[in-house]
Amino acid sequence: MRDTLAHCRGVFETEMNSAVDNPLVFVKNPKAMDGEGDVLSGGNFHGQPLAFALDFLAIALSALAGISERRLERMVNSALSEGLPPFLAPGAGMNSGFMMPQVTAAALVSENKVLAHPASVDSITTSGNKEDFVSMGMTAANKLKRVVENTRNTLAIEAMAAAQAIDFLAPLKTSKLLQQAHAEIRAVCATMEKDRVMYQDFVRIAELIASGKVAEVVR
Repeated sequence: MRDTLAHCRGVFETEMNSAVDNPLVFVKNPKAMDGEGDVLSGGNFHGQPLAFALDFLAIALSALAGISERRLERMVNSALSEGLPPFLAPGAGMNSGFMMPQVTAAALVSENKVLAHPASVDSITTSGNKEDFVSMGMTAANKLKRVVENTRNTLAIEAMAAAQAIDFLAPLKTSKLLQQAHAEIRAVCATMEKDRVMYQDFVRIAELIASGKVAEVVR
């Protein structure tokens, strides 16, 4: 997945730094103004490479969100969590803990699966059949924006649950790097002592993830 993301980034950088005029004019001696040079027409206006990259990135992020939700499932499911309380709830039975956040994560992942359908495979002829095949890159970009948001929110839910799980296992500690990540999460989100409204916690953790601070400490 990391290779896929790196490839998409490479395509973006190449295409965004490319000329899109059609035709491309290469003058041999600009100062001479003698008209000598080459005029090349290669359809460089067509944004299909960017549309492909946008669609591939949406697919990769959808997979990442799916993996995140499955890790969350293992933490909240007492049949799989190896001793953690059901749904990571303090006073399980009186509190529902991360039951509904896991449902939310599952919904976000399911929405991503729909949004991961590639826009770049579609086209509708317009302009009197002159615009006969287009990249649908803008549609791919709009879908990707939503996938990025959904994936970040899924990761935020998992991060808060993971921090809660670590707290339950105290005085045992995780690795030094993950302890640092835990500290970053706890700086914006307190341990759940009982059920509370959690969306503001998720917003703060999502912003923390977007800032890159969590990635920096575990790199």
